[in-house]
Amino acid sequence: MADDGKKIVKTDAEWREILTPEQYEVCRNHGTERAFTGKYDSCKDAGTYVCQCCGTPLFSSETKFDSGTGWPSFYAPINPESVAEEEDNSFFMRRTEVMCARCDSHLGHVFPDGPAPTGQRYCMNSVSLDLKPDTD
Repeated sequence: MADDGKKIVKTDAEWREILTPEQYEVCRNHGTERAFTGKYDSCKDAGTYVCQCCGTPLFSSETKFDSGTGWPSFYAPINPESVAEEEDNSFFMRRTEVMCARCDSHLGHVFPDGPAPTGQRYCMNSVSLDLKPDTD
């Protein structure tokens, strides 16, 4: 999907039509896939991880690292403006939720325990992402 920069707004029914039940639960209901079950956790393929819901480029495989947590982790988004962050105090924890800035899809959470150069760990759900392979 082309990124024209416009906010994407769909009804609940429209999201249910285009997403699988698991994608809907995670992306639209702020769910979490079980650790070590996502297809991108141990993926080493080169490419760009885009939003499953709207196709916005979010993370490069060049910033992906093995965090050992069971979820794909990145130390930085491609463009900081492509993600939105919001305080999340659910489950008696204080975390920072990460969402796609274009369609508000829940992606995962960011933690301050990542590697250099940013020190951040963007811990994402595989089901929220779609890997577009490099084509060189």
